[in-house]
Amino acid sequence: MVGASFACALSHGLTAADISILVVESIAPSTSPGKSPSFDARSTALSLGSSQIYSRMGLWQHLQGVATAIHEIQISDKGRFGSARITSAEQQVEALGYVIENHEIGNCLNAVLDNSAGVQFFCPAAITAITPNTAGMSLQIDMAGKSHALSAKLVVLADGGNSPICEKLGISHRRESYEQQALIANIAFEQPHKNIAFERFTDSGPLAVLPLADNNERHRGALVWTLRDNQVAEHLAASESELRARLQERFGNRLGQIQHIGERFCYPLSLSIATEQARPGLVLLGNVAHTLHPVAGQGLNLALRDAQTLVQILVEANGTTAMLGSMPVLQRYLQAQQADQDRAVNFTDYTTRLFSSNNSGKILARKFGLLAIDLVPSLRREFARQAMGI
Repeated sequence: MVGASFACALSHGLTAADISILVVESIAPSTSPGKSPSFDARSTALSLGSSQIYSRMGLWQHLQGVATAIHEIQISDKGRFGSARITSAEQQVEALGYVIENHEIGNCLNAVLDNSAGVQFFCPAAITAITPNTAGMSLQIDMAGKSHALSAKLVVLADGGNSPICEKLGISHRRESYEQQALIANIAFEQPHKNIAFERFTDSGPLAVLPLADNNERHRGALVWTLRDNQVAEHLAASESELRARLQERFGNRLGQIQHIGERFCYPLSLSIATEQARPGLVLLGNVAHTLHPVAGQGLNLALRDAQTLVQILVEANGTTAMLGSMPVLQRYLQAQQADQDRAVNFTDYTTRLFSSNNSGKILARKFGLLAIDLVPSLRREFARQAMGI
């Protein structure tokens, strides 16, 4: 999603006469006809700031109709005093964010790229070699059994947290495991969610439930349940009724009884930061640049802000004699986004460590932290602005 969003934004900012864009993608987009999404359709939480980025790209008008708005966020610490509540009405915005099923975002991005005169697709294809040259990068790309050699002024690498290209280029990552995994599933509640997102902190880590559109009259929510590594096997092996009982005990009865849990997936959680995000002719975007804990849903939204800033820098540079992949140009991007990246990384890392600990000092700190957010309007506004990505 990050690479396609960047390509859409760049094609929106520069005409085909200014620049040609090649998207190399390893997995072909789905060609199945638009059918009703299943109960288990995967989803993404977009901040208000990200919806504004898509709006400037001309995409939001296509996504708004399939987005579930978040009008309220409720934050609580299981079994302890202290909670906080943030509303779109108080922040004077239409929504704090939106939840959209991934296939809807993917279909929209693919349609825009297909109709952009300045964008070409190599798909399914793989970059098998990448080497620097005086004008940028030389690439060897395999597609349909044929090898293609080409050069690019700038390669934007957005191929995920386990990038084989980074390994080939010798770019390392600083990784810190949280010794946790995220259990992802869609769930159904007895009562409607009323556009409320829940962030509940438990003894194993954060538990988030995001509002989703109803499916076959079921009131759906997207679950992101943080578990310690040693808890994962038993939660994956548990029957649905056993898991529902465990989740009900953790989440409480805010939306009545949990009636259904869909297909489960688990992902290891770590903080991963690339030791270098740019070289002459190369820049990293998305999880390959920084992979964050999913608490507060900062990862994709930070990546979209990175993409937007990079597009702005490249559009400005295109009107000068500067080479788009030159380090002075890319350095302007790094400097522009450094504070935003540091803020998001520190926010998620500190929140995760604070709310995943049973240390008495940290319990006291988060109790008063949640009370302060709830009682002090200026603190609540700053917390809301971080969550909204603005």
